[in-house]
Amino acid sequence: MKKIVPFKKDIIFKTNVAEITSISLEHSLHFEKEDFITGEFMISGEYLMTDTSRDTEIFSYNIPFDIHVDEHYDTTHAEVDIHDFYYEIINSNVLSVHIEVAIDHLEEKPQPKEEEEEMELEEVRKMKTDMVEEEMTEKEKQDVLEAVYQEEEDHKESVHEEEMELNRETVKPIDIKETSTPSKVEVTVENSEYTTYRVYILREEDTLESVMQKYSVTREQLEEYNPLGDLKIGDKLIIPNETNY
Repeated sequence: MKKIVPFKKDIIFKTNVAEITSISLEHSLHFEKEDFITGEFMISGEYLMTDTSRDTEIFSYNIPFDIHVDEHYDTTHAEVDIHDFYYEIINSNVLSVHIEVAIDHLEEKPQPKEEEEEMELEEVRKMKTDMVEEEMTEKEKQDVLEAVYQEEEDHKESVHEEEMELNRETVKPIDIKETSTPSKVEVTVENSEYTTYRVYILREEDTLESVMQKYSVTREQLEEYNPLGDLKIGDKLIIPNETNY
């Protein structure tokens, strides 16, 4: 089982940032305990202060990261790594970085408590049934047996609801906000399996045909997710992954 945790951080520069000429991401994420991941993201690179600058400036930042994994997961064989990374410049001096952390090979722990509850319920059922046979009239026997049956059904429904709750996402995502001009955006929608879409921002040299050719999609596929009537520079197009069809 694999879980994706999105992370966003705005890095404020002391100088103007016109262009990032190079950037790299390293990390020291690891399991500190069975249910606790900790470490740092190391982001470094070079940038130009103005559009006319010839000399690049060096930057380097360490960003701490901590997260708890739900206790219902066995992390004995789990691994943590970077799934995706992209960035964008905001307000000329803020570098917004977006990092997706992948926690792979998670396994759900068995829930022995449910088995114990089933055994206890069976003992209660047998005890009440014995009482019915020894002391009660036929009508009283029928009333008690119906009550026992209803109690069993209520318990099964409660267990089913708890199982559904355990199957929901257990790693709480870190707050992530949409910003103005990302160089790349990938949106992950997690259900029983992973489905990936891209959000593409139209640039001056783009045409609808060039975007369709670049991502191997048809006009009909784009129309399922986008209004294509009046596109202009800066508009966002949702590009479905071809594996969705």
